Parts: sequence; structure tokens; C-alpha cells
Amino acid sequence: MPARGDAFDFRLHAVYNWTGRNMTYDELRFRAERYLLWAGGIVREQAVDLARQHEPHRSYELEQALSARLSGQRWPRQGNLPYFTVQVRVSPDERVRERLRPYWEDRIKLECDHELEKIKACQADDLTRRWCAVLLNLEDDPVTAHAARLAGEQFAEVFRRYVAERREAVPELVQLLREAVRGHNDLGMGPSEYTQAWDAALRTYERQHRLTERTN
Repeated sequence: MPARGDAFDFRLHAVYNWTGRNMTYDELRFRAERYLLWAGGIVREQAVDLARQHEPHRSYELEQALSARLSGQRWPRQGNLPYFTVQVRVSPDERVRERLRPYWEDRIKLECDHELEKIKACQADDLTRRWCAVLLNLEDDPVTAHAARLAGEQFAEVFRRYVAERREAVPELVQLLREAVRGHNDLGMGPSEYTQAWDAALRTYERQHRLTERTN
């Protein structure tokens, strides 16, 4: 069947289902073979106008449209003669198939690469969460250095730097909180809800990081 523009064709593959009454299988087969060209002409007549409405690379859309048109129909439409129904499959011109191949190769590669990156991102997120939990647990462990070395010298060194940076930042934060509390008291505000909240946050932070004795 010619596609839109008449430069390329569609290939139609038809399957005929013949039904007859009061006859043997051989008789039905004889009639089917005898009227095969007639059946093919009917399918061509039904398909030709639809085929010219579809672009050469839209074979699947043509197959759907043609299947909808042929669904529920039979030929001959009336009488007790053997009749047939038909199912069709449509494939593009081989020249069109070759031109589509690079497009689909690139698309498949892009989709596979995208899926792979999603998997890597999920795995990285999961690994980050696990290492975060490990670091928090090790930081509070009295045998931190020895436990870290069990995972390897490289991890132990990274962990040592991580703990050192956090410990350097904690006193600065505590001092900032204390100055905020003292500042409100100096203004004569008294035990306001605001300063009480700051003081509670300070004490909680000190307890969590065992800083009560070291920073006083």
C-alpha cells in the first residue's frame, strides 16, 4: 500500500479466517483458495485510502486504524455462502526501517543511560545515608579511632578529619548561643520565653556533645 506522499509503501500481512456450514473441510479449503484473490482485493480496497493518510514511518497507527475498520465485518456480508473475516498486520517499507534504525539505537541508548544514572543516584543516596549513620554512631563511641581503622586507613583518616571539624565548630556555636542569652539578660528582659528557649537549646546541645565541663 502506498504511504502518504507515494514515495514509500506499507506492507500489509493479512490473515483470513474462513467459516462455512454444511460442508467438509476440503470443500471449505477449495473455496477459500478459489476466492483468495477476491478477498485480497477487498482488503486492498479497505486499506488504500487509509494508507495514504499515514506517513511512511507510522505503520503502527495505520495498523490500528485498519483493524478498527475491519473489526466485526465479514465477506460476503449476507447469504449462506462461506465467508471470511480478516486480521492485518502492517510493517514499514524496508527503506524506512533502515532510516529509523539509527534513531531507535540512539533512543534506546539514551533511555538505558538514563535508567543507569537513576540507579546510581539511588544507590549513592542510600550509601550516603548509611555512612551518615555510621559516622554519627562512631563519633559517640569511646573507641572511635580503633573502630574507624577497622574499615581501612583511608576511611579512618577521613573520619578523623570529620570529627575534628565538627569539634572545632561546636565551641563556636556554643559561644554564640551563650552570647545571645547574655545579651537578652543585659537588656533587662528577664526570664522571657525567648531567652528560656535559647538557654534550653544551649543546654541540650552541650549535653549531646559532652561539652558542659570543657567549655565552662
